[in-house]
Amino acid sequence: MRVAFVGKGGSGKTTMSALFARYVAGQGAPVVAVDADINQHLALVLGVEEPPEPLGSHLTEIKDMLRGDNPRIPSAEAMVKTTPPGRGSRLLSFEDLAASEYAVTTPEGMRLLATGPFSEDDLGVACYHSKVGAVELLLNHLVDGEGEYVVVDMTAGADSFASGLFTRFDLTFLVAEPTRQGVSVYRQYRDYAADYDVPLAVVGNKVHDPADVDFLHAQVGDDLLTWMEHSAAVRAMEQGRSFALDRLEPANADALALLRKHLDAQAKDWARFGRQAEEFHLRNARSWANARTGLDLADQIDPEFVYGT
Repeated sequence: MRVAFVGKGGSGKTTMSALFARYVAGQGAPVVAVDADINQHLALVLGVEEPPEPLGSHLTEIKDMLRGDNPRIPSAEAMVKTTPPGRGSRLLSFEDLAASEYAVTTPEGMRLLATGPFSEDDLGVACYHSKVGAVELLLNHLVDGEGEYVVVDMTAGADSFASGLFTRFDLTFLVAEPTRQGVSVYRQYRDYAADYDVPLAVVGNKVHDPADVDFLHAQVGDDLLTWMEHSAAVRAMEQGRSFALDRLEPANADALALLRKHLDAQAKDWARFGRQAEEFHLRNARSWANARTGLDLADQIDPEFVYGT
């Protein structure tokens, strides 16, 4: 299953991504965590001293690997972030993703990939989505199976909608503080996602008392799945001190268990996945990619290709 964590900047989505990835890995399941946030803090929260090699710095190599022998894609230069797989493309298993040369192993044994920060050459001339495109391509070509988890820490707020990456997940958890600012990001995300059949659930965070829960219920309604109470153990993790899952308060451990249960209950919809991959590819082709490459990138869509296992 692929799951994204989104939310307002400062809502705790990176912390929640790390907690959930640690929880699932602690239950014995294979996990690949991906930092696709511009701030690149996931490695820090997961206790990784040396961050992964930036995916955004190896986009050409990634494209060459994924295009394989697909005759519709003559070169890496002809491939853009939305290019879908077709017959001849290199499809990735979960094991392929976990074994990536650009990944590092966390202290808990899961694998971590990262888009990477801005480089000196990027400043003032590039947008961050040029780096996030590597994650979109990898997920487009990933054929993951039951009991395998890809956990992605996304960019803050509605910035996730600047590409089709927001449709690449089986479920999106929106992390919301019990504040007007926190729930306003939820409403914006919900409204943008409404036309794309994106499964969405809200996780309250930094909850101090029943009044905070009442506020979230009143503002979010049935989309509120669960919430994380204020936690000394989580604060220790965020400060880089010793952390172990068994130090979590029982209510917070139960919340993480509910997140996994809700994710596992999602149906894998390969038909939607393929349909939206092609839709966003055509949008990007018409908007900028045809002009950039000098090609009609609609020809990259293979009508005989079937998504899924």
